[in-house]
Amino acid sequence: MNDSEHLKGLLLTFTAVLILSPDALLVRLIQADIWTLLFWRCLLTSTMLSLFLLLRYRRRFIPTVKAIGRTGLLSSLTITIGSLLFVNALKQTTAANTLIILAATPVISSLLSGLFLKEKIPLRTKIAITICFGGILLIFSGSLHHGLLLGDLLALGATTMWGSNIVIIRSGKNVNMIPANALGNLCVVPIAWFLGAQPLAVSPADAGFLALLGCLVLPISFGLITLGPRHLQAPEVSLILLTETVVGPVWVWLALNEIPHIRTVVAGLLIVGTLLVHTLLSLRQLSARNRISRFPDPQAQP
Repeated sequence: MNDSEHLKGLLLTFTAVLILSPDALLVRLIQADIWTLLFWRCLLTSTMLSLFLLLRYRRRFIPTVKAIGRTGLLSSLTITIGSLLFVNALKQTTAANTLIILAATPVISSLLSGLFLKEKIPLRTKIAITICFGGILLIFSGSLHHGLLLGDLLALGATTMWGSNIVIIRSGKNVNMIPANALGNLCVVPIAWFLGAQPLAVSPADAGFLALLGCLVLPISFGLITLGPRHLQAPEVSLILLTETVVGPVWVWLALNEIPHIRTVVAGLLIVGTLLVHTLLSLRQLSARNRISRFPDPQAQP
């Protein structure tokens, strides 16, 4: 990989995370009931992603959708469940709690990769998994006294779904999974309708927030996140994604004056710090391997 491709990957992924960072704030600003919010959020996102695919592939649109196969359908299922859990979590607990718990997605995906793909889990990853779950338990302990435990559990469920989706995508990494994302969002729509969504009972202010969320923030960020990591190593992607964990709660604090509980702050520092160290160690190891592959030991036997 040359420097220009690497820089392209960094810019695409970082831009995607910055665009995605107001997601939690927009969900909190929307006053419509949870099912109406999910109806429009997922319908608009699915429509925009499908439009992008149609413009990109034209006559190959249908074959591209069919190519996701069973792996893509399983990915769609995790996206559907994850979306339902994520939005409900943001309505049941603080944005900081939700985003900090979601930051543990990479270590959960590593754990699931070891269980289902039989990949060896390095010692540093096992330590990171243990510390991150300790941080999540710390958040739970604080939420017990503030009535936020249900929301935290929903956030953990969403994190498990996102981690599962990463493992599923890795198992079918040669297939374009944007159609699976569009399908997963589309599947939320009838569920939200059945559970009581009122699509026409939306205020003008909510309509504006929903349009911003479903037509711009989510489809653009999802598209860039799909493209950017192709030019980056996995630890670099994980490092950039941590930006949302920090920036997202700041947007909510500035707009709604929602101040995280002290235990959430401590847990956030613990989880983000652990993931930061883990990612930097992973990058260091990858760099060492690359140097060895480029400049093999001249004393080594052929």
